[in-house]
Amino acid sequence: MHLELQMKHKVIQKAARQFAARHISHEVASRMDSTGRFPWEVVREMSTLGYLGLQVNRELGGAQLDWLGAAIVVEEVSRSSGALGLLLAVHNGVVANPLMHYGTAEQKEKFLRPLAKGEAIGAFCLTEANAGSDPGAIQTTAISDGEGLILNGSKVFVTNGGVAGIALVFARTSMTETPKETSVLIVESHREGFLRGPTEELCGMRGNPVCSLSFEGCRLPMQNLLGRFGDGMRIALATLDGGRVGIAAQALGIAQASLDAAISYSRERVQFGRPIAAFQAIQAKVAQMAVEIEAARLLTYKAASILDSDGRASRGSAMAKLFSSEVAVRAALEAVQIHGGYGYSRAYPVERYLRDAKATEIYEGTSEIQRMVIYRELASSFPPRAAGSPS
Repeated sequence: MHLELQMKHKVIQKAARQFAARHISHEVASRMDSTGRFPWEVVREMSTLGYLGLQVNRELGGAQLDWLGAAIVVEEVSRSSGALGLLLAVHNGVVANPLMHYGTAEQKEKFLRPLAKGEAIGAFCLTEANAGSDPGAIQTTAISDGEGLILNGSKVFVTNGGVAGIALVFARTSMTETPKETSVLIVESHREGFLRGPTEELCGMRGNPVCSLSFEGCRLPMQNLLGRFGDGMRIALATLDGGRVGIAAQALGIAQASLDAAISYSRERVQFGRPIAAFQAIQAKVAQMAVEIEAARLLTYKAASILDSDGRASRGSAMAKLFSSEVAVRAALEAVQIHGGYGYSRAYPVERYLRDAKATEIYEGTSEIQRMVIYRELASSFPPRAAGSPS
C-alpha cells in the first residue's frame, strides 16, 4: 500500500490547487455564499480542464482520472469553495459515473458527452419528502403507456437542481407492493412536465442551487431507462459507494481550509504582547485538528484506492464519509473558536466553513446511516453463530 501520492496524483493535486487559487478566491466564494448566485464563469473554466468529466473516458470528452485523482480534485476545489466541491462531487460521482457504468453506447453519446464537456449539469434525484434515509419508500412513479414511460412525482433537496440539464430520477416502475420495483430514468430538463421549485434557503452550500424537482406527466422514451427495469436500488447502492468518497473528499477540503485559516490567524493575532500561536492551548487545538485531518485523508484516499483496484468499498467509503464529515465540523468549530469574536463574523471565512461542513454529515447518507452501513459490513464478515454456542 502506497502512503504517499504517486507523481501523477501530485501533478493532479498541484493543477487543481493552482486552479482554485486562480479562479475561486475568498471574494468569489464569499459572494457565492452571500448572494446564492451560481458561478457559471468558474464552471466554464473547470470544464476546460475536464473537471465536469473527471472519470469519463477521453473519447467522450472527459479527463479519465482514477478515483483517487478525482477525489483530490474535489478536495482541492472544496478547500476554496464547499459549494463548488459539492457541484463536482455530485455531477461526477452520482450522475456521470453511473451513466458511464450502466449506460448504453447511445446513452453515453447523448447524455454523458454533454455532461463531461460541461454543456449540461447533472442532478441525482433519489430523496423525497417521505423517503430520505429509506429509499425503498419512494413514491415517484414511471408507468408504461405502451409507447414510453409517464413520470410523476417530486424530489426534494436536489443538489444542482436549479441548473441541472440532465437528471437521474429514481422511480417505481411497478405498482405492486411486493416487491417494489425501482428503476432509474434519465430525464432532460427540456421535457414537458419537468418543473423546478424555488431555490432552497439553506444554512450552507449556498452557492449551489438546491431545489425540488417535480415531474407532472413527464413523457420519456424507453431509451431513457438506465440499466434494466428493477435495477434502481442496485444502481443506487453501487453509485453511493463511490459518491460517498466524493463527499468525504469535499469534507476533507473544508477541514483543511479551516486548519489553514486557524494557523494563519493565530500567527497574526496578538494578545498579551505575543501572537496567540505562542500559547499552548492554541497549539493543542491546531495539532489535534491536523492529526484528525490527516487521518481523514488516509481513510478517504484508501477508499478511493480500493475503488481503483475494483474492490468493494461499501465499508471503506462509509468510514471515510463518516469520519471526514465529522472531522470537518470539528475543525471548523475550532477555527471559529481560535478566531474568537471574528470567527462569528462574516469578515472571515471560518463561519462559512462551519455552515458548509455541517451539510457533509447529512447528504448522501447521514452519519447515522453510515454507522449502520459499517456495522452491517462488519457483521456480514463473521460466520453465523452456532446454536447453543457462547456469545
